[in-house]
Amino acid sequence: MYTEVNGKKINILDTPGMDDFSGGVVSSLQVAPLALMVVDASTGIGAGTESAFRHAEAANSKLIFVLNHLDNENANYDQDVDNLKNKFGNKVTVVQYPVETGIGFNSIIDVLKMKMYKYGPDGGKPEVLDIPASEKERADELHNELIEMAAENEETLMELYFEQGSLSEDDMRKGIRIGMVKRDLFPVFCVSAKKNMGVGRLLEFVCNIAPSPSQVPMREIIQGKPVVLSETSPTSLFVFKTALEPHVGEVTYFKVLSGKVTEGKDLYNTFNNGKERISQLFVTAGKTRYPVTELVAGDIGCAVKLKDTKFNQTLCDKELDLKFAPIVFPEPKFRVAVKAVSETDDEKVGEILHKVKEEDPTYIVNYSKELKQLIVEGQGEYHLNTLKWYFDHIHKIDIEFKTPKIPYRETITKFAQADYRHKKQSGGSGQFGEVHMIIEPFEEGSAPKNMFIYGGKEMKVSVRDTQETPLPWGGKLVFHNCIVGGSIDARFLPAILKGIMEKMEEGPLTGSYARDIRVYIYDGKMHPVDSNEISFRLAGRNAFSMAFKNAGPKILEPIYDMDVWVQADRMGDVMSDLQGRRALIMGMGSEKGYEKITARVPLKEMNKYSTSLSSLTGGRGVFNMKFAAYEKVPQEVQDELLAAYAAEEKEE
Repeated sequence: MYTEVNGKKINILDTPGMDDFSGGVVSSLQVAPLALMVVDASTGIGAGTESAFRHAEAANSKLIFVLNHLDNENANYDQDVDNLKNKFGNKVTVVQYPVETGIGFNSIIDVLKMKMYKYGPDGGKPEVLDIPASEKERADELHNELIEMAAENEETLMELYFEQGSLSEDDMRKGIRIGMVKRDLFPVFCVSAKKNMGVGRLLEFVCNIAPSPSQVPMREIIQGKPVVLSETSPTSLFVFKTALEPHVGEVTYFKVLSGKVTEGKDLYNTFNNGKERISQLFVTAGKTRYPVTELVAGDIGCAVKLKDTKFNQTLCDKELDLKFAPIVFPEPKFRVAVKAVSETDDEKVGEILHKVKEEDPTYIVNYSKELKQLIVEGQGEYHLNTLKWYFDHIHKIDIEFKTPKIPYRETITKFAQADYRHKKQSGGSGQFGEVHMIIEPFEEGSAPKNMFIYGGKEMKVSVRDTQETPLPWGGKLVFHNCIVGGSIDARFLPAILKGIMEKMEEGPLTGSYARDIRVYIYDGKMHPVDSNEISFRLAGRNAFSMAFKNAGPKILEPIYDMDVWVQADRMGDVMSDLQGRRALIMGMGSEKGYEKITARVPLKEMNKYSTSLSSLTGGRGVFNMKFAAYEKVPQEVQDELLAAYAAEEKEE
């Protein structure tokens, strides 16, 4: 939405407070030069405040803390300010404080203006009065603290302060603005939004003192020449959000980062090299769109039904060929497998999820061919339950959530030999192919062997040709042709490799992908009439399967690196929970008022972890995870997986 105050336009992006919906916070912080962090004075700093502060810090956002609900009987201003300073440091600086909180809240002391704002029972426009004698000492003390904070931000102001012992209001404004731009000063304001007390003065401060779009750094450019946030520069827009509205279609929200955009203007999309005409321009107040003829640098607006422009893309004058850095969203923390209750709805479910992902990029949707599941990842259980609510109530499609399967891998731990003869005769030409092979574990950088001891005897092989196949699912298959004397014609070797690859795609233990195996084809037989490609494909496939089962096969599981931030008093509970999940604790430390646990943990054990952590920490604990490596599962886990796979196969 937007408003106009004292001849200046303020664009407002209201974001959810719950961390499950942090995507809106992250994208808004990327285009708004200033963040107002609203804190409920009756409940104090919540988990959402801490999460939003972390996102603001990552975005280098300029901040104002706004204490709301000061008219609530449980409001405790002094305690809230102390907590803000404890959590976020001494950059938290009082600009206003209430004369009284609770039901009697109606007056605010402004230590920048050194005036008292007194409101009637219904709020609105206040009386601006001198500070009463009873508050003079406290106001003077906070005024001096504010002067010191303002003076610290520029050398000339510091010198002036030392000379005069004070600063004028204009000099204080200058120092506060510089401090906010450097993120060395976070002003604190007081409001009762419901009664419209303090809101006008807050907006006045935003207009007069807070950094404008031109006073903060330009968005990072990853392609093209630098541009200046100015109306006279060439035009460039950054798209930070797309939304789908019934009867309208796609609405594209953007910030004008340079120049101006007018109705009917043609711009160049540097992500798909296409031309995009802005046929209509709008500014929005919630769901209501107001048409405008132009928008200039620093402004936010939207367009409807653009041809092929999505969020995170840049539109600009063609000669600029500019590309702004995309918004990086938080890694997902919760995953489910989604399935339509009725198979006839499968296609619709896929289409809806694709649209949902366009609107909220923190949903990650992926069909896993390996797991044969449609996997949806999000920021938490509530985030994904909201998705289900939309299917139930808006789209009227029944879906169910299931626990996602784990993408295991299979490999071997020692060498093994096997040979297999495929022979089939059923009238006419038959099928014949015989393959002898040795397999062993492959490690990057290792050299092939030329001798194996098998059954008490030495077996020599001579590598004539090597083919390395990087596998799409990770690892390699290394295929050595060691045939001598023409026992197998070279034209059948690709068929043998194809048969082995088929079994690599459906591992002999649990049907999972196999990886990191070296194969030596050293002998075999063929028939002058009956040998063909299918015969050697099947012979290679079956010989590989037999050798694999005798080569100390092991199941590998995905291991993730994770960082967990928790309050000190919940550290023990969180550590115990992680150890119960087979986590290996790698280190501990303190970071920004939190205890940080670094661990490596199997993905298998992390189902619904975000919900568990929230329960253990009262919603304050946060974590992130990133894939690290595949590692062998413990034997008891392997036995459990093999039994489960055997039961599944039997059932099918």
